[in-house]
Amino acid sequence: MMAEQPLPDLEGSVCPVPLKHVEQVVMGHGSGGNMTHELVKRAFLGPFDNPALRLGNDAAIVDPENGAQLAISTDSHVVWPLFFPGGDIGRLAVCGTVNDIAMMGAEPRYLTAGFILEEGLEISLLEKVIRSMQLAAEEAGVHIVAGDTKVVQRGKADGMYINTSGVGLIEAGVHIGGQHALPGDKIILSGPIGDHGIAVLAARGELGFDTTLVSDVAPLNRLVRAILQASPNIHAMRDPTRGGLATTLNEIARQSNANITIYENTIPVRPAVSAACEMLGFDPLYVANEGKLVVFVAAPDAERVLAVMRASEYGSLAEIIGEVTSSPSSRVLMRTALGSTRVVDTLTGEMLPRIC
Repeated sequence: MMAEQPLPDLEGSVCPVPLKHVEQVVMGHGSGGNMTHELVKRAFLGPFDNPALRLGNDAAIVDPENGAQLAISTDSHVVWPLFFPGGDIGRLAVCGTVNDIAMMGAEPRYLTAGFILEEGLEISLLEKVIRSMQLAAEEAGVHIVAGDTKVVQRGKADGMYINTSGVGLIEAGVHIGGQHALPGDKIILSGPIGDHGIAVLAARGELGFDTTLVSDVAPLNRLVRAILQASPNIHAMRDPTRGGLATTLNEIARQSNANITIYENTIPVRPAVSAACEMLGFDPLYVANEGKLVVFVAAPDAERVLAVMRASEYGSLAEIIGEVTSSPSSRVLMRTALGSTRVVDTLTGEMLPRIC
């Protein structure tokens, strides 16, 4: 075993060019990484500032006058191509919002759907996407209750963009969010990472070889329900979409002002994903997922939660991949298979554009 390596000084290492000097929107602003966070901080947080938004979770928790807690989220989907192995833009739109609601411990109930359609889009293709949304909504047990449609000129929308918003109910006593991860928590990942991003690349013909890999896009709310029934000590959950597992863990580390340590040899990655990433120079930690979640749970309950997840369709390959400690704060570290320790940063910009 190699001795642990000293940690580098990270001050300023994530983004060598101050993002405040970037005066035009670029593709990296949609990455989910540091450029996205900087854009949100610079352009949106000030004008829209409020306590719910300030927490920085994927869904906001609000308290209507009757006292019931609601989780509310919205997401826009611009994936290309519209159909890919294992899914399509319609299934992605429903599952993406359902999952953001579920990660707050809420039970998703209602969705809205807004469509930006490009002139010339075949009606039969639109109907196929809508049918896919219907099936995904039925699987998740949610209703699409409102929507909107706009049409733009030919060449202006890559066929179709979809926005979905969702509302879910939170039971009394459930308090889950990225800010609640605690030292001592175990971190459980529901299955192999990187499937979605690499499947989309395969659909574009950008891999250079054939693969049977399919996207993991799936609604996770029933899995979340089982997790919450298994333990009252779930502190945080998140689905690692844009920016992958690494970005998600960095977000939670910052929100909770805690250190997250993960173990390389426990993180599941399919051989096809590893091969594609090695060939393309990618790190699977940063590749998007659309049907995985990470759970932060008090250590005494970790094995019970793991067993429940493994009994579920969408958690059958779950693994405990790390733990939370108090220092160094707001950092993600990885113990490598060689025994050394390295810092896992958030990407600055875009690695895989247009995948969700």
